[in-house]
Parts: sequence; structure tokens; C-alpha cells
Amino acid sequence: MDKQNYFSTPIWAEDRPEFLKSLNKFSEPYVKSARNKNKDYIKKHGDFGRSHHSTPLMNDNNFLDFRNYIGSRSWEFLDSHGYDMKQYQVSLTEMWVQEFSKKGGGHHPAHIHWNQHVSGFYFLKCSDKTSYPIFHEPKTGARCTKLKMKPKLNGIYNGMEQIYFKPIPGTLIIFPGYLEHEFAVDHGVEPFRFIHWNIQAVPKELAKDV
Repeated sequence: MDKQNYFSTPIWAEDRPEFLKSLNKFSEPYVKSARNKNKDYIKKHGDFGRSHHSTPLMNDNNFLDFRNYIGSRSWEFLDSHGYDMKQYQVSLTEMWVQEFSKKGGGHHPAHIHWNQHVSGFYFLKCSDKTSYPIFHEPKTGARCTKLKMKPKLNGIYNGMEQIYFKPIPGTLIIFPGYLEHEFAVDHGVEPFRFIHWNIQAVPKELAKDV
């Protein structure tokens, strides 16, 4: 029998430690600013469960080399889908850094980035004691017909409803914007900081207006 997997969901992960030192340095003022913005709330209610989001990083040239790299990788990612990428130009629509509260409780509920072709993470501070990304089965029909999985499975199977990655500092992950994802609750044991971005593929005849 010819056995094939159709309609698979790609997730690319790689280690890019060469960006780590500079991006940690350049992201620090953004994280401090995000914390200061919330200082009145934190003073009144505490910092437990908070996730500190920075202002956009798209126009800061300190991040230019990194933006160029993820743009190039995103083009390759979409090209590998079979899309005719000669007709498109990738455009970075969002990019920010965030850090979970040092008091613990930081997390993100499951969500997608609608109308975005590529999303991604670059992990600046993390360990096996911090939060991590969880990805969900994107096919609605598969969720509606879910069966119990075999116990103690090793590896990745088509019937799985969730998968997760345990990143290290310097890990880069690229995935389709439609893929539902969340972050596990962080316990505040060690710092957890990452850069997040979204990218659209824009027809070249329209790219000059984007």
C-alpha cells in the first residue's frame, strides 16, 4: 500500500545563537519600558500573571539584520509550500519583544494570527524551567473525530492534538499564521523572554503600497 501524508502542517525550528547577544542587549530597553508602562497597575495589583509587551521593533535598525534573516527564511518557508513566490514579496507586519512576569503566572491562551502567512518566535531567555510554546491540531474535522491515543507513545503521530517545543536561548521557530498556538504557564523560576513576529506575502504589484 502506498502510504502518504497529505495536508501536513509545517513547523521549522533551528538554532541561531549568532543573534542572541545583540538581540538581548537591544531588547532590554524595550522590556524595561513595557514594565514601566504597567508600573501603576503592578503597584496596585502585583505582577503575577503579567506578560510585558514592547512597542514595535520594525523601525529600529538595531534589529535590521535579524529582520532581514527572518524575512528570507519566511520566503523560503512559503516557497517550500509550492506557492509561486516569484509573484510575492514578504512584508513584516508586526514584531515585538515580550517577557513574562518574574513573579510567575505569565502565559498566553490559544490563538491564531489571522490574515498572516508566517509567524515566528526567537527565544532570548528561557530554560527547561520556563514556559514553552504549544501548537494545536489546525484541522477542525480532526478535532471533531478525536480518539484516545495509545499510552506512552514516543515521537510525533498524526493523531496528536497538541505538540510542544522546549526551546533554548537562540532557538528560532517559524510556522503558518493560521496555526493555533499558546504558551504554557510560566512559574517565574527563571527569566522568559522572546521576540514574536508576523509576516504577510504581498503581491509584488501591491508591495510598493505596503
